[in-house]
Amino acid sequence: MTQTARTIGFWAVLALVVGNMIGSGIYLLPATLAPLGWNQMLGWLVTIAGALALGLVFARLGARLPLAGGPYAYAHEAFGPLAGFATAWSYWVMIWAGNGAIAVAVVSNVSLIFPAIGKTQGLPALLVVGCVWLLTLVNIIGVREASRVQQVTTLLKLLPLVLLIALALWLFASGAPRAPDPGVPLTGHAIANAAGLTFWGFLGLESATVPADKVDDPRRTVPRATLIGVVLSGLVYLGISLAFALYMPMAEAAASPAPVAALLGKYFGAGIAGAVALFAAISAFGTLNGFILLQGEVPRAMARGGVFPAWLGVDGSRGTPARAHVLSSVLLTVVALLNYQKGMGDLFAFIASVSLAAGMLSYLMSALAAVRLQPDDLPFAAVALGAAAFTLWASWGLGPQALAYGAVLVVAGLPVYWWVRRR
Repeated sequence: MTQTARTIGFWAVLALVVGNMIGSGIYLLPATLAPLGWNQMLGWLVTIAGALALGLVFARLGARLPLAGGPYAYAHEAFGPLAGFATAWSYWVMIWAGNGAIAVAVVSNVSLIFPAIGKTQGLPALLVVGCVWLLTLVNIIGVREASRVQQVTTLLKLLPLVLLIALALWLFASGAPRAPDPGVPLTGHAIANAAGLTFWGFLGLESATVPADKVDDPRRTVPRATLIGVVLSGLVYLGISLAFALYMPMAEAAASPAPVAALLGKYFGAGIAGAVALFAAISAFGTLNGFILLQGEVPRAMARGGVFPAWLGVDGSRGTPARAHVLSSVLLTVVALLNYQKGMGDLFAFIASVSLAAGMLSYLMSALAAVRLQPDDLPFAAVALGAAAFTLWASWGLGPQALAYGAVLVVAGLPVYWWVRRR
């Protein structure tokens, strides 16, 4: 494919993969993982191995089937339209519901720099909605414009994280005193807890496969961007966790509302906190941009595959799925606003966890599709089965209640499927 104004190249696709995986969560995750002690490192290693297996699955499928929709296209090809619909429905719900939390994270970090935002009633909600529709407009204008935003924000979001890793390397080389051993025993349960938390850092590893029909030379670009993106993100995550394990006491990290800012502040001064909050906001903004791109591409692919209303499959004058973007962002706006309505916080968290449980189906179906589509390649089939097993294990970590409600959410889409198929 010759690169045009409506296609994106390798660096843009790599930025999409890395930018969607590395969001604002990494700025808070060290505090969540700190009570687990060194179990977190083993959890990261298990998760990185599982993510690499999934990455290989998506890389191979992306090269074999460079079709729009990613997980939807693979499940549809391997198991038929109903399996394709269930996979795409679960993935789409996970994206737009999860984007609500990302949009809130953007404004939350900006409010740390400008406290007046949080003190002005209704302003945070307006800013959240503004972020959503600004990036929706960017993605409607063109995929190249959205990819430029993604490349810039991905580079910016990595700056404080690379600085933190460089600081840890300098401390190690200079023989600086290390944080005391937290004394947390290594147990299988604690490692599983750590892996369950760290897996969410790799959500989005499949991002390159979703807009495959807009990628320049997708058979080469999609696999390369997927695998390189997983490796780069894994190295960043591992480096950040090692920095905290070695140079920030467990209790101090666990109690910090902004652990990355706290650790950098110990060596560069407290004034760096505002800068880190700004980069965290940029990080979340870039992730929101990347997932808004995906939340429009998935229903478009479903519509063109005959399992979603056909009018969602019509592109706008710029060659982008404008109708699908608008529908997804309307739903996203509703979910995001739930977080700012009094008494709705618990409901928001519930929706997020349930949507994630539903979305895990897309990873499982992609791994099983890989086995179905390439049964003669035994080594690859073994990797795909390992990826499927890892996905089931990570899903189990969500708990039976979230999984049960997630299943209900997937089943709730079936009337849409039957209505569309009958028409």
